[in-house]
Amino acid sequence: MGATSLSDLDLRKSGDRQVCVLVVEDDPALQRMILNYFGEKNIRTLLACGRQEMVGQLGSTEVNLVILDLRLGQEEGLDLLREIRSTSDVPVIIITGHRRDDIDRVVGLELGADDYLTKPFNLRELLARVRAVLRRFDIGRAAPARDPERRRFRFCGWQLDCRTRQLTDAAGAPVTLTKGEYALLIAFLDAPQRPLSREHLLQSTRVHEDVFDRSIDVQILRLRRKLERDPSTPRVIQTERGVGYVFAVPVERV
Repeated sequence: MGATSLSDLDLRKSGDRQVCVLVVEDDPALQRMILNYFGEKNIRTLLACGRQEMVGQLGSTEVNLVILDLRLGQEEGLDLLREIRSTSDVPVIIITGHRRDDIDRVVGLELGADDYLTKPFNLRELLARVRAVLRRFDIGRAAPARDPERRRFRFCGWQLDCRTRQLTDAAGAPVTLTKGEYALLIAFLDAPQRPLSREHLLQSTRVHEDVFDRSIDVQILRLRRKLERDPSTPRVIQTERGVGYVFAVPVERV
């Protein structure tokens, strides 16, 4: 996915190609509303009612963002989100049908969703969130180019090679990082054993537009699950009450 140029009127890809959004939703009326509204904004919109159509669309078209309803009749939206995340880091905005579905929203964010909306929602807000998520995604993709090519870090047996963006554990096994996790880990490794505020982490990872503080908390949860032996009692990334977080172990620059 190349750098995205976003205006107030439309969303276009570099090279004057349209952004392509896949809407996974089984409500025909809502499908039609999104399709018509995004069409007016020059956004190419694909539709899917369930898993089979979703997989087909993702396999045949370059999709830049997925809007996924978690309530899809007989299918579980969280399972579809897991399936997307097992093969792709395409941005995902999840939709829930009831304000009481707090658990599903939290689980969806932990599984890798980038944002969420609760029905009923305003189509202008949906468009604004699509724009914000795509901005963050493209900034995250560009971030590795700013890292010194030969920089490497070691901590607690782990090693991060910035040239290849590869993280390996103490046994030498590679551990995959999303763009957001990588940017967050770099922010910590650049300032080890120093308390960092959520605002600092948002700024450092360039994930600060139209985002709530919880987005950093969710990224922390994901990163802990990959780095910590027991994420419920973290040793590496610890919470600093009233401040934010601290990367609590020594870091060696190689």
